[in-house]
Amino acid sequence: MKQRLEKATFGGGCFWCTEAVFQRLKGVKSVVSGYAGGSKSDPTYEEVCSGKTGHAEVIQIIFDPKEISYEELLDVFWQAHDPTSLNRQGTDVGSQYRSVIFYHDENQRKLAEKSKKVLMKKLSKSVVTEIVLFTKLYEAENYHHDYYNRNPVAPYCLFVIKPKLKKLKLG
Repeated sequence: MKQRLEKATFGGGCFWCTEAVFQRLKGVKSVVSGYAGGSKSDPTYEEVCSGKTGHAEVIQIIFDPKEISYEELLDVFWQAHDPTSLNRQGTDVGSQYRSVIFYHDENQRKLAEKSKKVLMKKLSKSVVTEIVLFTKLYEAENYHHDYYNRNPVAPYCLFVIKPKLKKLKLG
């Protein structure tokens, strides 16, 4: 019997960071960096960074729900970035770094809304994360894929990604 894999699409700041986090989870089969939620077809990194396309940097996760649930992915998503910060994660600033969950079906929408409400209660403050229907992923340029694993001593990896992985006990 063929395993039934599912998709999750999240934007939580720089996709280099989120890709590195989710690649390390058991049950995650692949993670692809890309752009979603904008108005331009096939945007480039430079166009997305201009803020004029409306896209967010996202990762699309293919996962086995028998090994890791969507709810567990949401838990990691909330921990891996600051969902209370509008259009900013650390020193990365702009709408492309916004916190966003692109749901693939009604069940994912309900689970995302529920987990956001629980988080807001826990934090006692506003969570700015958008919850939006997924429409299309435009894959990022090749040099963005598997960035942390290919460039572990690059300054951004050493000073931003590595501490995040350590904090989440993933590296």
